[in-house]
Amino acid sequence: LLAQGQQVVGVDNLSPYYSVELKQRRIAELTGDQPAGNGSFEFVEADIADRPAMDQLFAEHEFDQAVHLAAQPGVRYSLENPSAYVDSNLVGFGNLLEAARNQQWKHFVFASSSSVYGANRQVPFSVDHSVDHPINLYAATKKANELMAHSYSHLFDLPTTGLRFFTVYGPWGRPDMAVWKFTEAILAGRPIDVYNRGQMERDFTYVDDIVTGVVTVLGSPPDSMDADSADPSSTGPNSAGAGPPYRIYNIGNNQPEPLEKLIATIESALGEKAERNLLPMQPGDMLRTYADIDTLHRDHGFQPSTPLEEGIAAFVDWYQSYRNE
Repeated sequence: LLAQGQQVVGVDNLSPYYSVELKQRRIAELTGDQPAGNGSFEFVEADIADRPAMDQLFAEHEFDQAVHLAAQPGVRYSLENPSAYVDSNLVGFGNLLEAARNQQWKHFVFASSSSVYGANRQVPFSVDHSVDHPINLYAATKKANELMAHSYSHLFDLPTTGLRFFTVYGPWGRPDMAVWKFTEAILAGRPIDVYNRGQMERDFTYVDDIVTGVVTVLGSPPDSMDADSADPSSTGPNSAGAGPPYRIYNIGNNQPEPLEKLIATIESALGEKAERNLLPMQPGDMLRTYADIDTLHRDHGFQPSTPLEEGIAAFVDWYQSYRNE
């Protein structure tokens, strides 16, 4: 966005859920040497669930659009600290919807999650499938976000787009996710925890592909639907019939990979073997994720282009450089 010449304000509460130092380093990447273009970046440390802080932010800044990625992430942590998910993912989301309504944003793009598919066994996961059976609180809050956004789109003609992310990985990624945890453990000579004895698949999606999709979608806000423009075969959130300017898309690699392939790819990139600690399935986990991206491709031309081997190599190169600084 900065390279496009956009004026960007980033908001984060720098939660200690994982390394605050990593988060500060990410911010430094944006506040340091600016990319080519006429963009500018300002960082505001604030919690989106803090209504007075949000009132102050929106009193001082008039926005025309937003990409909402701030949330309490993680499936397993939701078993330990559910209130964090209620505060950030529900209260915080509501605060942003109110800002979108009051400032009449041209487009509000927000992160949903592949977790909303929950107990669904039909693959690939399609936005036409039911997502009424979440199997963890994180997924339930993301489904709630989709419903909240739909109501605001309907009531206030607010253009909103929800993107169901599928296992995003890459440089500057989260330390609580498998790619980072496996890489760190292998280099330290520690066993890696492999849940369900490795019998799992994930639609790993490289961060550059995700960014391309998000920025493309942001630039194309949805129009209100009518029976002539919508897909008559759809039964999901983008279904036929008159509707508000609201869309939901899967954004993933459209290619699930076995967990064992991920481990082997990391081993190859590191030139070291992993010692596996085989464990049972964790509560709230999904056996397989697989994104049907046909609607995102049809409406926005989205097509991921980064194979797992290339993405893992890029992450490992970044990780080793980051740890050696």
